[in-house]
Amino acid sequence: MKITAIAPSNIAFIKYWGKRDEKLRLPANSSISVNLSNIYTTTTVEFSSQYKNDNIIINGARKDKEIKRVIYQLDRIRKLAKSKLKAKVVSRNNFPAASGLASSASGMAALTVAASKALGLNLSEKKLTILARLGSGSACRSIPDGWVEWIEGKDSQSSFAYPLFPKDYWDLSIIGVLVESGEKRVSTTDGHKLANTSLFFQTRLKNINQKIYTIKRLIKEKNFKEFGLLLENEALEMHAVMLTSTPSLIYWQPATIEIMKLTQQLREEGLPVYFTFDAGPHLLLVCEAVNTEEIVKRLKKNNLVKKIIINKPAFGTRLSPTHLF
Repeated sequence: MKITAIAPSNIAFIKYWGKRDEKLRLPANSSISVNLSNIYTTTTVEFSSQYKNDNIIINGARKDKEIKRVIYQLDRIRKLAKSKLKAKVVSRNNFPAASGLASSASGMAALTVAASKALGLNLSEKKLTILARLGSGSACRSIPDGWVEWIEGKDSQSSFAYPLFPKDYWDLSIIGVLVESGEKRVSTTDGHKLANTSLFFQTRLKNINQKIYTIKRLIKEKNFKEFGLLLENEALEMHAVMLTSTPSLIYWQPATIEIMKLTQQLREEGLPVYFTFDAGPHLLLVCEAVNTEEIVKRLKKNNLVKKIIINKPAFGTRLSPTHLF
């Protein structure tokens, strides 16, 4: 059977950095995220006895490291389905991969949902999040709709993601600001391994549960100012751990800092907007929807901005009738 799934990327407002278990991809802490409407991956999977080997094409190319990771995930799903069928997989992002926009999250979420369905598995959303997490930690957050919490858990079965609030709960815009082209030098997977080398890492973990409690309250109350200040400080805190790791991780580019300063300037001018980012140079600016047009207008005046992608809180991973092959 041939199945296609579309999975959104997600941005964490309370982030996870560092893992307690690399093999099971158990995070050092829980996290809170939202799915993005216009940054996503489309993946078509077909299992057939006609295929003698797995054939995997990602963004028009065959990269050994990515293919190996996909095959590992296919093997997990085949084991669940008690199948030995080989698969053809074609996957395509509508945004740059390996650049700090959670391409592994959307890619692995789309693969997990499409492949499990193609082999006749009818897994619950919770089980899909666990399965996706084994392929790429933050992929579990791209499975449910809207605002999502990923619980760190104590073992594989207790580390899963679930929806906190529906996608239309709060009328916000999350503006992707792309400032560089090309892949980042150090992958997120390799970066996670360095977290423990920072003197600030354990201090961060001591305070993270209180921040999760607080941000859930602020989202529920739709308290944008306090929410924005918290998510911005949280992003800076995560990068403080990266900057003080051994060796240090510096994902920012000059353009990243320029847009950070512009965001602060816009606030001083009376436009409430806050920045966040993951492990890469690109930023996501969070604002109330009513202010989107003016903020985008100001961004377009900056020649360091390569591309702007306006997002709303979005659906999670869903099936599509339109296949890639």
